[in-house]
Amino acid sequence: MDRIIRSLCVASLGTFAVASFTPAVAQNSVTLYGAIDNGIGYQSSQTALGSTSNGKSAVKMVNGVWLGSRFGLRGSEDLGGGTKAVFTLEEGFNSSTGGQAVTGLMFNRQSFVGVTNDRYGSLAAGRQYASYFQLMSPFGPTAWITGYTGAHPGDIDGLDTVYRSNNTILYTSPRIFGVVISGSYSLAGIPGSINQGSSYSGAMSYAQGPVAAGVGFSRINNSTVGGGAYGADSATSNAGAQQGLSALNFGYQTAQAQQRFAAGASYVLSSAFDIRAIYTNVQYIPGTGSAFASEAIFNTGGVVFHWKPFVALDLVAEYSYTRATEANGITDSARYHQIVLSQYYAISKRTGLYASEGFTRAGGETLGGNGMGSIIGATATVGDGYNSTPSSSRSMFVGVAGIVHRF
Repeated sequence: MDRIIRSLCVASLGTFAVASFTPAVAQNSVTLYGAIDNGIGYQSSQTALGSTSNGKSAVKMVNGVWLGSRFGLRGSEDLGGGTKAVFTLEEGFNSSTGGQAVTGLMFNRQSFVGVTNDRYGSLAAGRQYASYFQLMSPFGPTAWITGYTGAHPGDIDGLDTVYRSNNTILYTSPRIFGVVISGSYSLAGIPGSINQGSSYSGAMSYAQGPVAAGVGFSRINNSTVGGGAYGADSATSNAGAQQGLSALNFGYQTAQAQQRFAAGASYVLSSAFDIRAIYTNVQYIPGTGSAFASEAIFNTGGVVFHWKPFVALDLVAEYSYTRATEANGITDSARYHQIVLSQYYAISKRTGLYASEGFTRAGGETLGGNGMGSIIGATATVGDGYNSTPSSSRSMFVGVAGIVHRF
């Protein structure tokens, strides 16, 4: 009898322990998610960035065209009073080879923790998208068209998903009367200077009914300008912010600072058709260690038309025009016309087939990679998937087709 009583007591304690911990478990959630994207791409002319050799056409496997291949963990815990603790860990990878998307970074896409409240907004810290990107990218070309071919040439204005920064503190307000405000600051941690190597941005968006609009600003202060040989001061390394280096800005990679301003709007005409337009202004500001003398500015205007003829099919057309200012001895400023089409067919909720075609025509002059006074003819690049392999001429055509699966 004593043995039976002892067994019942142990069972009761076990049941109490499970019951005690069950509410805490129920208040937590962790989700594994991701995407795998592979395809085949054609490029009419390919050469290494900064090279003057004649390029030849190329057919190759491409990955992360429609969605960057990734896997991640996203979680939350209810802290009570409408407040939750949240975190995201997200790794990008090359689904063609299995390698890391960014060598040496375990969670190169996102790695942050924070708190969120429906009344007060959210505050997060870690590697994440800056406010400028979070609120302005919905008005850019990547809202309905892949950035691989559809980003403005070279992603000069940082509206595609490569815009992430280390050591970032980001606040986003709740939506009030259709308005959301966000601000972010990325610390560089350089002794003796709070500004050197830092990044900061702010943005505001409005959405009510079929109309949406937004404005945003960002500044990136490079951390190593003047600290090494030409090329060592690449703007792509600032605070971990992956600002794309391309044929457009190759001659300005030693800028002391970069500034971006964007204003965009969208209008939903019906369930089958909407239109988006955006204007951006990008400034490369020289310093004492820069290999160019005067500020260079790139202005871009773009429009995207999205049509959904039936539930499973999305058709998109985009046009953008980018023009640089006449500076650093350039009298015929660089200009880029880009036209992109894309098609996406949903086989299921998680799997889709896609195709995209892009053409860029460049004109005028820009700075090359040999320092001050190295003026060259502007060459073409499409979107941001070809930043490291632009055309060797003024024209470039690309076509890609593939399959993407989300999980």
